Amino acid sequence: MSGVIVHEWLSQRGGSENVVVELARIFPDASITALWDDAPERFAAGRVSETWLARSPLRRHKALALPLMPTTWRHLGAREADWILCSSHLFAHHARFAGPARGAPKYVYAHTPARYIWTPELDLRGNGLIARAASGPLQVLDRKRAQEAHAIAVNSSFVARRVERAWGRQATVIYPPVSVQSYAEDAVASLTPEEVQTLGLLPETFILGASRFVPYKRLDIAIEAGAAAGVSVVIAGEGPDEPRLRALADLHPGLVTFVPRPSAAMLNQLYRRAMVLVFPAIEDFGIMPVEAMAAGTPVVANRVGGAAETVQHGVTGALLDAFDPGSLREAIGIAAMAEPASCTARAWEFDVSVFDRKIVDWVGC
Repeated sequence: MSGVIVHEWLSQRGGSENVVVELARIFPDASITALWDDAPERFAAGRVSETWLARSPLRRHKALALPLMPTTWRHLGAREADWILCSSHLFAHHARFAGPARGAPKYVYAHTPARYIWTPELDLRGNGLIARAASGPLQVLDRKRAQEAHAIAVNSSFVARRVERAWGRQATVIYPPVSVQSYAEDAVASLTPEEVQTLGLLPETFILGASRFVPYKRLDIAIEAGAAAGVSVVIAGEGPDEPRLRALADLHPGLVTFVPRPSAAMLNQLYRRAMVLVFPAIEDFGIMPVEAMAAGTPVVANRVGGAAETVQHGVTGALLDAFDPGSLREAIGIAAMAEPASCTARAWEFDVSVFDRKIVDWVGC
């Protein structure tokens, strides 16, 4: 059976992009359609079809292109396909082809309904005057298009509840693929000499905070956790929130070390050497906690969001309702008691092999 994989746009990195790469591997004969492709090296030449937006200046301006996306998805041209699989976090599930594919069953793997119209508190794009004015009509349209799906799968129960509220649809939970083996194995041999030197300068015991440096990731809480517990902190990543995080670190002289732009091998080592990963963000799923557990490291996470579905309180870490100093200190103590073997065993439940099997069963191919 031939199929088409649909995705919003293809970028160099990102959690949803990792899902598309795996879908493409599971279904090697399926073509791929995206608004535009900014990672042409990821797939064989000719496999990805772009829309007219790829040839316009809007390609580099997602916010300006947003109003045109719903209509663009409805005019994708003729295609031969027995099934359509949409990887959607915005409007990709609106996709409609002409020709034989018009009547093909459409499966939607929803990373989330579009946050900027359904949960603007999680997406700043939804807070502008134009966005607020447009959200009502877009919600009506989005809900209508979601009814076209033959079946919907989501990346967590947290998102399944959002899908039910927004679209009035029930969804199957299929957790996204995590390459557990990549973090269960020690990657120290892959480090560069500079990275080996950086590791050698880190504290022997430290709390890890790692992600893009953006406010909603709440890396400031990792710093506060270290201050509360009297444990050194390593903050890894990069992003626009760096000046604020460094200013906060300056309030605790000698406590915080920054590791900018860690490679996959460096992140592997940071996970393995950390006492605990502090992950307070409210994420739809949250891959980093699973990666840390794969390395045998426990996690302190938010009781709200996808991480609460992977981290087991008192077994592989601790889940928190509040992040005051006392709660953080207690959570660090609970997490530190976790057995590395229990953490790794839990991570394997979210391995890429599990995703592959469940996707094939769900699509029925």
